[in-house]
Amino acid sequence: MPFFNRDNLQFHYRDEGSGIPFVFQHGLGADLTQPFSLFRPPAGVRLIAFDCRAHGKTHPLGDANKLSLATFADDLLEMLNFLKISAAIVGGISMGAAVTLNFTLRYPERVRGLVQSRPAWTDRPHPWNVHIFTLISRLIDEDGPRRGQEIFRESAEYKEAAERWPDVARSLLGQFEDPGVKETACKFSRIIQDRPCDSLEQLRSIQAPTLVLANGQDPIHPLEFGPLLARQIPNAHFREITSKSVSVAKHEQEVQEALEQFFQTHFIGRAW
Repeated sequence: MPFFNRDNLQFHYRDEGSGIPFVFQHGLGADLTQPFSLFRPPAGVRLIAFDCRAHGKTHPLGDANKLSLATFADDLLEMLNFLKISAAIVGGISMGAAVTLNFTLRYPERVRGLVQSRPAWTDRPHPWNVHIFTLISRLIDEDGPRRGQEIFRESAEYKEAAERWPDVARSLLGQFEDPGVKETACKFSRIIQDRPCDSLEQLRSIQAPTLVLANGQDPIHPLEFGPLLARQIPNAHFREITSKSVSVAKHEQEVQEALEQFFQTHFIGRAW
């Protein structure tokens, strides 16, 4: 498995295809298999992702105080340097969207395009997410993953999610099942209280073409976050997609189509 080193950690990454580099980052509690299973890049696009700190096969945990969106963005910068990529299209799902938004604001010269898929942050933490992920973190820490999952399954929060947003409920329950989660559970409470930027006004500085995707029926990724971010970014296009709680297959198809159209409109066949 390929790794790059930073800060005494080994970061697991995946790099496939050739052409325009697209770094597509995973969400909180997921790993690089998430973006690779969601998007099949067309010819001429090189898809890259890495497991963030405290996620996937990246190890060890390192200093828990460094678990932040800005640190994850700096890790992304190190990966680009390691791969000798001067500029790329960057984007992500949920937490990955927040990481790459932070990256774009701080390293604009390294960004040719930006993708925000199901953003879970604006310029502040989302209260519903802070509550639910802090609860998950506490249950794992105090009761262990197995017992914590049993307690969570009986909670009012889980029962509401299972009734209203079944895919969200499955995702939340799955957070207890990562083999290393007992050690890394602190990531949930630390990352969820962070924010990618200090003010939405900062987004007006982004010049790169931007695609923003959002869907309804998902309390972690509210639909209104999509248009809110897109209105602030000068060259942004917003597209509403089907929620996974309605149809996982349709959700994946629409993400694929939106990304392909974004690449075709702005990048494929143009000078890089």
